[in-house]
Amino acid sequence: MILHRTIIASLVASMILFCVVSASTTCSAADTKTIRVGVIGVDGPHPFMFSQHMNDPKATDARVGVTVVAAYVGGSDDVPSSVKYRKEYVKKVQDLGIEIVPTIEALLTKVDAVMIESLDGRIHRSEAKKVIAAGKPLFIDKPLAGSLADCVEIAQAAKRAGVPWFSASSLRYSEGVAAIGDGKNDKVGKIRGCDAWGPNHPLEPHSMPDLFYYGIHGTEILFTIMGPGCKTVARAHSDDGGLPDGTDVVVGVWDDGRIGTYRSASGFGATVFGSKGVVPSGGWSGYEPLVVVIAEFFKTGKAPISPEEILEVYAFLAAADVSKSKGGCPVSIEAVLNEDAKKTGVNSAK
Repeated sequence: MILHRTIIASLVASMILFCVVSASTTCSAADTKTIRVGVIGVDGPHPFMFSQHMNDPKATDARVGVTVVAAYVGGSDDVPSSVKYRKEYVKKVQDLGIEIVPTIEALLTKVDAVMIESLDGRIHRSEAKKVIAAGKPLFIDKPLAGSLADCVEIAQAAKRAGVPWFSASSLRYSEGVAAIGDGKNDKVGKIRGCDAWGPNHPLEPHSMPDLFYYGIHGTEILFTIMGPGCKTVARAHSDDGGLPDGTDVVVGVWDDGRIGTYRSASGFGATVFGSKGVVPSGGWSGYEPLVVVIAEFFKTGKAPISPEEILEVYAFLAAADVSKSKGGCPVSIEAVLNEDAKKTGVNSAK
């Protein structure tokens, strides 16, 4: 009888140990589960470059366990560069081992998260709404959309569905730019102003605010350094100035009286004015820093930038477009946001 009890106790202990080990193994497996990423839009360099960085076998950061597995080509036939890039990059994406699927719906059955990379911002709203309806975490490459109203609609749809998302230019995460925000640099001190620059090459055909497509890069530098809170925008434009698309200077006045500017120019960078000194930000660090941030976002579900700030950036660009049409008169960002919010049928853009 004693032997019988000993055997039973031993069996029970073994079962408990097995359960503990099994639970531990299950947790470990869950922790290491690969997050499958899908790409919408293979009609530009970004889908290939982002996928290449995300799937880098040598990565030791947040990209570990996050892999691009499928892509939907898409594209816009009325955009010459979209047609051109599709011919160039679809094969390159396939060569990375990424499956090309026929529809967005087919893509969504194969992935856990999505990157919208379509060159043409005008189609981002319809693409994003399908992803949001499927409940997938979403990164939207620049430009967020083809109009401020579409930007607001994407933000509202994601909020209603509880789907995490963000959009950003790779310039926001360039090493020098990211390291020079308020209080981060001892040589700068408190940020008093910033003059940022970057090219402005509108996407043909011209059917969205002209700064949305490429002016977003220099503007993201400006907002990364200055932070949100811009109230009015005024834009001076010259068809000349030695640049193929003319020269622009966009002046923003922040709610605390600080002034920041975006200038269309070759290269990327900023001059930052602070309480301790004037310091250059440095230029572009490539796509990899942004891709690492995207991977971290897909793992945590926590967006690194608030929807409010993202919308303010695009309201800045849209207000600059309005200011240009009015001969450079200052335009209220709040007024522009509220006007475009009305087009979506919501009461407020925020």
